[in-house]
Amino acid sequence: MKFMKKGLAMVLAGAMVVASLTACGSSKKETTAETKAAETTAETTAETKEAAADGKTYKIGVLQLVEHAALDASNEGFVAALDDAGISYTIDQQNAQGDQTACQTIAEKLVNDGDDLILAIATPAAQAVAGITTEIPIVGTAITDFAASGLVESNDAPGGNVTGSSDLTPIEAQISLLQKVLPDAKTIGVLYCSAESNSAIQLEMTKEACAAAGLEVVEFSVASSNEIQSVVESAVGKVDALYSFTDNTIAAGMNTVAMVANENNLPVIVGEEGMVTAGGLCTYGIDYYELGYLAGQMAVRILTEGADPATMPIEYYPEEKCEFIGNEDTAATLGIDISGLE
Repeated sequence: MKFMKKGLAMVLAGAMVVASLTACGSSKKETTAETKAAETTAETTAETKEAAADGKTYKIGVLQLVEHAALDASNEGFVAALDDAGISYTIDQQNAQGDQTACQTIAEKLVNDGDDLILAIATPAAQAVAGITTEIPIVGTAITDFAASGLVESNDAPGGNVTGSSDLTPIEAQISLLQKVLPDAKTIGVLYCSAESNSAIQLEMTKEACAAAGLEVVEFSVASSNEIQSVVESAVGKVDALYSFTDNTIAAGMNTVAMVANENNLPVIVGEEGMVTAGGLCTYGIDYYELGYLAGQMAVRILTEGADPATMPIEYYPEEKCEFIGNEDTAATLGIDISGLE
């Protein structure tokens, strides 16, 4: 269980901005084995260690859709897994800053560079790369449903050059949390971006979960980040609470969501920790660093052991490892007691 105060959250967010790898231009570095004091460690196979010792340097490209805490953490976890495996590599970090045109341009660049492997962070990034190459292995992460997004034939048997780790959110558990925190809530506003395929999938899951819980759903969608403030303002007085799953547009604009919602005493239950850091009330969610680490381990197997993405099932963050995360300052502002929740 985690609680965070807004002041601390701002410090952490600032640190993420300083440390983030978000330049649209190429930023390359040579990385060798390092010892990392991380909670998650990789157990590498004998084959991996042998490959790491053979002096080969792998060329890896990274396309991240946009800068926000969850995707940044996935990126960091991926790199940590490479380092913990002891391989030598160069990495080209690219960020599309939420621009679909830039996403396509960067994807073309990474493919043309002839990388040994490409990491795609978020669905649009993976779709952009997968639409250009069927030869270069692609490992995706922070993607809700690879199959429903057209990236693989099935999540159990991808069948092509794409595999990775899914950030499928425990939506039923989050709706259950909402009811624990707000037992009198009857009408829930679901805030999402209509342009994201992952959000369309999660929206249907949310409707089903809310129907089963006896909650009425009102949709509040944005086409871009420019609409977030006005759309949240339009929800005030119409719903008892807002809920937003792991939508990249909303996550990147969560400071705006929280500003409007908290000023109007409108609780926001969110899909992941970074959205709580930015001012959401609470979540029961996955660890995106560990999700990226899973993707990194998959990449190591592809690079060093010859593993075939076509036969590597999509991997998921175990729901039993999800934990409650709450923002104490937001709770105090709203006059809601979130102590004792798990």
